[in-house]
Amino acid sequence: MKAKYALLLALKSFDYELTHLSSYIRQSAECFELLELKLDALCRFILSEDNHSDWSRWGHLDELKGLGAQLRHTSNQAVCELEKFQCRRLLGQQNHASEYLSLLSSSMQEELEEYEMNSESRVLFVGSGSLPLSALTIARQTGAALCCLDIDEEAAEMGSRVMKEAGLLGQCRVVNSYEDALAWSEQATHVFIASLVEKKQDVIERLRVCIPAKTRIIVRYGNGLKSIFNYPLQAEFGSAWQANARSRMDRIYDTLILTAAVEGVGS
Repeated sequence: MKAKYALLLALKSFDYELTHLSSYIRQSAECFELLELKLDALCRFILSEDNHSDWSRWGHLDELKGLGAQLRHTSNQAVCELEKFQCRRLLGQQNHASEYLSLLSSSMQEELEEYEMNSESRVLFVGSGSLPLSALTIARQTGAALCCLDIDEEAAEMGSRVMKEAGLLGQCRVVNSYEDALAWSEQATHVFIASLVEKKQDVIERLRVCIPAKTRIIVRYGNGLKSIFNYPLQAEFGSAWQANARSRMDRIYDTLILTAAVEGVGS
């Protein structure tokens, strides 16, 4: 039982500190360093095998599930604040990367070869954020054309400025509406759905009627302990899709690769 209460206390502590740090940064920019450190600590907490074991034992309890959902909301808000601040630093030529952002960039580097992207690829990235590191990595390393979608208007505007600063605006467009993204996706070869996108199943269904049959959909998600940072995915996709799940203990999110299995999916 000791492990259960230690887990409860850890989740409550993370939620309390991230909530207050997200508030403090509006009063002083110096608090961003504290926010970075706390988010980095949360990443390490998620990657701990001991913590995964404890969650497997106790995570089904309503109290822990409720705390996990609350922490996910809090951490997502904190990440959005962090990315916007990092974006301002980047645009101001003050280069800096937290452990969380470094992990994200490193994961994308490893995935590039696996997903067979090249200069002929057309990639839609749903939930790209104000500092679209994954999209930037794809664009620079492969030469692919990208469309980045973020429904947060400020994040989309900042993401567009980052692409312009990187000299990639001709190669990468940033949009703020699903209508624009879905129209662009009619010729997409790859679609990424970010781990912080909440209603992933709805997004997949909206894409289903637009994308070509051979398009790969790469869904980032987090179940179990990883759900305290990422939105989970429990959907059953049936016979219309081939689903290939990839889970690694050294990543803060897992991935599911979807491709059409039968005629009638896509065009």
